[in-house]
Amino acid sequence: MGLLMDDIHAPTVSSGPTSSGYSNGVPKAQLSLQELIAEKDRVEAELKALGQVLDSHGVHMTTSLTTFDGFPRADIDVAQIRTTRARINRLKTDYKDLMSRIETGLHEHHARMAERVIDATASSQALAGASASAPLEAPFAKVNSVVPASPADAAGLKVGDSITKFGWLDWTNHDKLARVAEAVSQSEGLPITVKALRPSHSGGPAESVEMQLTPRRDWGGRGLLGCHLLPL
Repeated sequence: MGLLMDDIHAPTVSSGPTSSGYSNGVPKAQLSLQELIAEKDRVEAELKALGQVLDSHGVHMTTSLTTFDGFPRADIDVAQIRTTRARINRLKTDYKDLMSRIETGLHEHHARMAERVIDATASSQALAGASASAPLEAPFAKVNSVVPASPADAAGLKVGDSITKFGWLDWTNHDKLARVAEAVSQSEGLPITVKALRPSHSGGPAESVEMQLTPRRDWGGRGLLGCHLLPL
């Protein structure tokens, strides 16, 4: 039976210990990784809006606000421009800090997800040992369909691709694709590394491909991926 990525909800993922607070009064230690990413998007939107404010005055970050003899220019709103520039500079500093914390949080998130399957895979070690001759990256699922403009489509997934790795999952621990659904629900908005074998149109050996697939709910279709997987 196939696995259709529909109606999967993602729990909050801790972003790890942090020190300082945010302008909205919420300590960074209480922000999840997804909230950090949402804050990054908000900062980007505000920076864009503030840039448009400067554009409306016909100035940029380094345009002089004084006349040749040192007086404030009368043709522009000097006070508003100075306030806008100061806000832009503060947001740029916040943005750099956010990107650093998001990068750290992504590494921690995927490390935790990998740890969760250690116990589950322990029981499959006997099977893996008995199948020592099996390839290390044997395919365990085939892509049956991909919806245009979906996250799967944007990542480059193609119909006919045979999945060999899905984040921390492979042929030894996917549990009839149940853990794929778990991985997707726990990684909404976060990139998952996917490896696949892609059939050659010329009849030669399959090509090994790797891509970053980010589950999203707001892409305009059903589910978080927009693709249908069949177990092999």
